[in-house]
Amino acid sequence: MFQSLSDKLQATLGKFKKRGKLTEKDLDEGLREVRLALLEADVNYKVVKQFVNTVKERSLGAEVMESLTPGQHVVKIVNEELTSLMGQTQSKINISPNPPTVILMSGLQGAGKTTTSGKLALVLKKQQKSPLLVACDIYRPAAIKQLEVLGKQLDIPVFSMGDKTSPIDIAKAAIQHAKKNGNDVVILDTAGRLHIDEEMMDEIVGIHDATNPHEVLLVLDAMTGQDAVNVAKTFNEALDLTGVILTKLDGDARGGAALSIRAVTDKPIKYVAMGEKLDQLEPFHPDRMASRILGMGDVLSLIDKAVAVIDENKAKELEQKLREQSFTLDDYLEQIDQMRSMGPMEDLLSMLPGVNKKALQGINVSEKDIAHIEAIIRSMTLKERVNPDIINSSRRKRIALGSGTSVNDVNKLLKQFKDMKKMMKQFTQMGKGMKRKGGFGLPFMP
Repeated sequence: MFQSLSDKLQATLGKFKKRGKLTEKDLDEGLREVRLALLEADVNYKVVKQFVNTVKERSLGAEVMESLTPGQHVVKIVNEELTSLMGQTQSKINISPNPPTVILMSGLQGAGKTTTSGKLALVLKKQQKSPLLVACDIYRPAAIKQLEVLGKQLDIPVFSMGDKTSPIDIAKAAIQHAKKNGNDVVILDTAGRLHIDEEMMDEIVGIHDATNPHEVLLVLDAMTGQDAVNVAKTFNEALDLTGVILTKLDGDARGGAALSIRAVTDKPIKYVAMGEKLDQLEPFHPDRMASRILGMGDVLSLIDKAVAVIDENKAKELEQKLREQSFTLDDYLEQIDQMRSMGPMEDLLSMLPGVNKKALQGINVSEKDIAHIEAIIRSMTLKERVNPDIINSSRRKRIALGSGTSVNDVNKLLKQFKDMKKMMKQFTQMGKGMKRKGGFGLPFMP
């Protein structure tokens, strides 16, 4: 995500940080590279011009130029301006005090609107809402069926009236259905349309006027860059959008859409889709995204991911085991499963500040690797899992044969486990030392 832009900005700002003193000429040279990086990332040229001018104006202030660390100040200013560019703070879904909350989903054909409607319904369901998905796309073959399949997978009801009823009548009937059945959120999945198709645009305006939605969200493909911004302007003129959901952001190496939309349309990005799985829709945090682009990490999002998948009682139990050095291979396997459910290892480590992205390339643990680890541990006896030290050469051969792996694979796993226990012991001792000194104990994140 944003790989190309991120690499260029980090390289340019890294030069600033190495300088003990900054002149206006140094600043102009560096900001020229920043300007080029943003333009190559397909950021709107007017947005780039305003951004660079603001950064320069702030950086020429006495506080920066006379500072002992002017480069660090410039980086801080760029971070703040990137955050401001993307909307400053997180923008949440507007929930009506008088249910149901009506959310109108709009977008071009192929942007992923139906899948995103399902993902959003799942997000709201996890927030203790009772969403109703509504099939208003009567044109695309199997669109209604797709939404019904999604609803079944997510255990969320879907309202449909076939493909012979007008979308406006379907939307109005769905709201009445929601009121009778206790659904406090109605998500209207409308047909994808081309922004040059006046008839289809008139139809969605008709749905909007008939339902008076609390949220009008535009689903955009982040990888279309500047074109996504143009689409947002067109839809905003017709519907007065309340927000945007960007899909395919995990594959967007440039970042033009995410950095331009707020500035051009004055509409916030509310959610971003970070993968194809139905649980991969995340709230958009401008400050966290700016930090990630500049290589400063995103620890808060990492914590959010951990909290979502890690059971609090199990985490306490694990901490106790680590303190008592009673951590077993079964515990190790459980931790691998939990880490796997948080997403690719490369993505998780990239959220840590100061981690070199190039060093992370190729470190991903594949499903095949995890299957091998699981097979090896499952081929051990209960005693061997609790106390791996008793595993001699003959036992290793038996475990390798039983798991369909090699003795070398078994040796590798046992070494990894031993190294991890050693590292955890050091962390535990550091935590005790800090507590004795009146500091903070180190929290354990499995």
